[in-house]
Amino acid sequence: MLDQWEVFMIHQLHRDGLSIRAIAKRTGLDRKTVRKYLEQGLEAPVYGPRSPQPGLLDGYRDYLEQRVKKYPDLTAVRLCREIGELGYRGGYDTVKRAVARMRPARTSGFEHRFETPPGQQAQVDFAHFQARFSREPDQLRTVWLFSMVLGHSRYLFGRFVLRQDLPTLVRCHIAAFEAFGGVPEQILYDRMKTAVIGDGADGHIVYNRHLLDLARHFDFIPRACAAYRAKTKGKVERPFSYVRQDFYLGRDFLDFDDLNAQYVDWLGAVANARVHGTTRRQVSEAFAQEQPFLQSLPTVPFSSVLRLERRVSRDGMVCVDGNEYSVPDLCRRRLVDVQVTAQEIRILEDGSLIAVHPVLTGRGQRRIAAGHRHNPPPGNARNRREVDRWTTVERAGHQVERRHLDVYDQIAGALARDQRSASCR
Repeated sequence: MLDQWEVFMIHQLHRDGLSIRAIAKRTGLDRKTVRKYLEQGLEAPVYGPRSPQPGLLDGYRDYLEQRVKKYPDLTAVRLCREIGELGYRGGYDTVKRAVARMRPARTSGFEHRFETPPGQQAQVDFAHFQARFSREPDQLRTVWLFSMVLGHSRYLFGRFVLRQDLPTLVRCHIAAFEAFGGVPEQILYDRMKTAVIGDGADGHIVYNRHLLDLARHFDFIPRACAAYRAKTKGKVERPFSYVRQDFYLGRDFLDFDDLNAQYVDWLGAVANARVHGTTRRQVSEAFAQEQPFLQSLPTVPFSSVLRLERRVSRDGMVCVDGNEYSVPDLCRRRLVDVQVTAQEIRILEDGSLIAVHPVLTGRGQRRIAAGHRHNPPPGNARNRREVDRWTTVERAGHQVERRHLDVYDQIAGALARDQRSASCR
């Protein structure tokens, strides 16, 4: 059987006026063969379907489809890493093309990127997450991710927190500066209430006084985005999607501490070790070049104070940010002054310091300092366990066994009945 090129040559020679005998002599073919192909004419080549070739990704397509179906926002980088742990030895581009066919294509507009010199700027924001921990599977919790990213290197610091209040914002700033080993010249915020109070009459932005105290201490300049222009700080907004897709989705967390522990590991092993898609540089290497341009950390710790007034409960506790802190039994005032710093809760009575507690993380926690409980709390105290601690009665040289308060209620009732009977006589 002749190939398509040989058939084409026979017809071409025939159109040039050569006879069948001459074509056969020129091509070395039999005259009958030449005549047959001239009679058949030229036909377009017909190709049959290629037999499928085995690929490196074949054994992992079902896994990829299931993951993309359950978590459509998972990145191809994350999926390539996952199947790599399962044994995949192919390239990232193969996974990227396969995953792109498994989910709808996305379109986006063009945006202008603004780059900053090393050490000049960082951006800060919070992102909202819903967490269900393995130790509390029936409870859906709201957690917030604080993020600070250096604008030049894209080096990322983050910590999951349970609220967005001012003390939390301050503590996260200090932790970020310590992780960076320095302070950028300016920090960009959106209109979060803990940073920006509003606009003044002269059109200038009014910042929270305690944020300004923090800025003066660490020598950075706070900057606020224009209203409704959150994309101005896209360097910190974009990583939130990256965190959701590459870290958060498809993971299990035992509790809040485990969530933060896994996140710290991921930051070091993945986020800050990757080649950034915009800068085309490894984030950790770019940070090593930017770090010398950061301002030095101050030698004196930050001690700005948030002052509050709180009421002491009947069982001798003061509530601050959803947690309870004890005051000594000798405290006699119902209203006390509370000073909240980045690390401590200080409680004052008539200007005198009566209690110091470390700041408790989370909510619903309770701390009783050593030496604060010598006298029994009143009978109408809220915490029954505190009441039960004082149900023992001691006499000189003798100790009576521990009894529940209900026993004494029964005794009191019996004595009252005996007294009524005696009066009736």
